[in-house]
Amino acid sequence: MSDIIRLLPDHVANQIAAGEVVQRPASVVKELLENAIDAAATRISLIVKEAGKAHIQVVDNGKGMSETDARMCFERHATSKIQKADDLFNLNTKGFRGEAMASIAAVAQVQLITRTKADDLGVRIDIEGSEVTQQQRTTAAEGTSVSVKNLFFNIPARRNFLKSTPVEFRHITDEFHRVALVHHDIHFELLHNGAEVFQLPPTTPRQRIVHVFGPKFDERLVPVEEATEILQIKGFVLKPSFAKKSRHQQFFFVNNRFIKSGYLHHAVMAAFEGLLSPNHQPGYFLFLNVPPNQLDINIHPTKTEVKFEDEHALFAVLRAAIKHSLGQFSISPVLDFSKDSSLDTPYAQHKASPVAPRVSVNTDFNPFAHTSKTQPSKKGVSFDDILAEKPAEPLLETSSEKIAFAFQFAQKYIIAPHQNGVLVAHQRRAHERVLYEDYMRTWETKEVHSQTLAVPLALTLDTPSVSALKAHEKPLLDMGFAIDNADEDTIEFSAIPDVFTIEDIPYFLQQWLTQTTTGTVHAFLQRDVMARALAKQRSIPSGRSMATHEQIELIHNLFSCKESDRTTEGKATFRILTPQELDRFFTP
Repeated sequence: MSDIIRLLPDHVANQIAAGEVVQRPASVVKELLENAIDAAATRISLIVKEAGKAHIQVVDNGKGMSETDARMCFERHATSKIQKADDLFNLNTKGFRGEAMASIAAVAQVQLITRTKADDLGVRIDIEGSEVTQQQRTTAAEGTSVSVKNLFFNIPARRNFLKSTPVEFRHITDEFHRVALVHHDIHFELLHNGAEVFQLPPTTPRQRIVHVFGPKFDERLVPVEEATEILQIKGFVLKPSFAKKSRHQQFFFVNNRFIKSGYLHHAVMAAFEGLLSPNHQPGYFLFLNVPPNQLDINIHPTKTEVKFEDEHALFAVLRAAIKHSLGQFSISPVLDFSKDSSLDTPYAQHKASPVAPRVSVNTDFNPFAHTSKTQPSKKGVSFDDILAEKPAEPLLETSSEKIAFAFQFAQKYIIAPHQNGVLVAHQRRAHERVLYEDYMRTWETKEVHSQTLAVPLALTLDTPSVSALKAHEKPLLDMGFAIDNADEDTIEFSAIPDVFTIEDIPYFLQQWLTQTTTGTVHAFLQRDVMARALAKQRSIPSGRSMATHEQIELIHNLFSCKESDRTTEGKATFRILTPQELDRFFTP
């Protein structure tokens, strides 16, 4: 039998390794930024075009590389960070595997220009798909510049699976934040399509957080500090009142390296126990220092997963430190998380005296009496007659000649006669379905009308949120918004859709940003999500009294919907009790 095991060519091995190291443009950004930091750079520039799908460039003023080192850095397992196996347990650098540059060069067109302080001329190397196409001496500034173009040009399937530009750029900014936050002593800048996104001068850790997320962030931070033999903690947690449903503002750094740890996150959640509303997540920026020989970083090529020697001790110290800080700064629980605004007494009636309700009853009225369509009775008509004879004008304007019988039960259900029995409608769910279809019909037919505001509506948001809204300005304009001005942490709207009130806008934008963060950017999906959220928010709540004409109009509008029997979540909006079902209640 002939031998069948062969050594793979280098370019094939590099493409295999690239599958784990380079998952999207943000992966390239992470590796290049970490290389620049390991090169002792004090100023790092990140330049991207089309969210990195067309071009990524990182320029640093670090120590640079010689011509031999520049060529060697594209070889697999070639690194200056470690020399022997024992070095894996005493790592003080970002990289150590020697795979990043080889993996990037295997799936992109890369140009490297570098010069050391001792050399008069630098070196330029062009490499494409692991093949060196050009190498020559050139003039260059001290440091290194790496340009990556046409990512995944030789792997069309991977390129086709990249998300939209806003989503990919969001991943890039996330990686940029993870590096810039922990290295506050380095000057960072980020340019996207020629526009400056971040300009971060060297500063303190607190100021770096404020520069990244906006000036309003300063008042939200609660400092955390603790020092023990096994763990040193410095950083900040956000006050519970600023907790969000997303986990966007959660950062763990161990020995100046961003990590993800569900176990440590559970320690933070335990410290916030009793301080957060349901389904909300605390924000935190925690910098941990652990002896290098007590953790293992070599778990995954992305180096975001680590193993600790004594996780239980770290859990206890971290939870205690955060609890101490929250107590020290007098952070107390907020008791009205589930406050229902519908129970508030209107301002005009604060001093009003209670009046006993009066109910007038027509003792001669029989809701089940047969009424001819040609001779309508002034006592009432059947509900089917109302549906069959659709009024030419809105139901609220038809006076008393077309009154249909309906009444409210338990301030939650609307009951009316039906040809097949008795109609029982859930008022909140019915109104939610009506509002949802109204919003979708308006947005799909582009019949949105804007209402110009006498005074522009100014909202203060964090910097990433403002950037995301500016990136989605076109769909917002299509929905009736008009953005008048937007700076680092404030955005102004001079007009809003007429289907909204000013009070709806913060909730709408919060839902919008949540969807763009999770990748739901298709126009129809965004409209659907927003319509669902607004319909749920603005529907008539259970416990609110409704006038008879309001009940009738709601039922009429419900039966005009495409899917009148279900809410958007699949819950029933009404039920018809047949005579047979009613008879069963009275069966002896």
